[in-house]
Amino acid sequence: MSDKAQSKEAATNPRGIPYAPFVDKVEDYVSSRAEVDGTMKSFQEMISKYQFMEVNTQRRAAGLKEKIPDIQKTLDMVQFLKSRKPGSDPIETTFELNDTLYAKAEIPPTDEVYLWLGANVMLSYPIAEAETLLESKLSTAQGSLENCEKDLDFLREQITTLEVATARVYNWEVTMKRKEKSEHGEEEADGDGRKALPNG
Repeated sequence: MSDKAQSKEAATNPRGIPYAPFVDKVEDYVSSRAEVDGTMKSFQEMISKYQFMEVNTQRRAAGLKEKIPDIQKTLDMVQFLKSRKPGSDPIETTFELNDTLYAKAEIPPTDEVYLWLGANVMLSYPIAEAETLLESKLSTAQGSLENCEKDLDFLREQITTLEVATARVYNWEVTMKRKEKSEHGEEEADGDGRKALPNG
């Protein structure tokens, strides 16, 4: 490939995913039919890499879509507890022990909550600190989901660009084959004509 093609490949989106080469002129990528197979193979390898990144990004986005409502629900509860005044009556609620088992509890006004941090770790936080932490986690998760959605759109565009590039290189090769065949046929016709001329 030419230097122009390589410079296009070096550009990336904000998350470091490279742009696919845009084939405006096939001659920028192949100078002869001998280079077609290698170029087509290179494009197919890039398509496979983009598809792999697309699948991983879809999984990450799906995980974030499950995680964000949980963070929001926890944040809402912390803000509710924060809004309760000292000396208020305890509130009765149910809490989840596992997927199918719930228990009742009475919650008095409190200035402390316990948050699951993952990996079977739970820590105690003052309510104000817990609220700040959860708001930060929610903002980060929402930003990550937005980036995932942008990356998915970007990846689909790059796959389409490479599919178009592959089709252009293929069509160029077909055109070159026809041109060579046509020229070869004309040469044979000229040769036959010379043989048919009478001597003298």
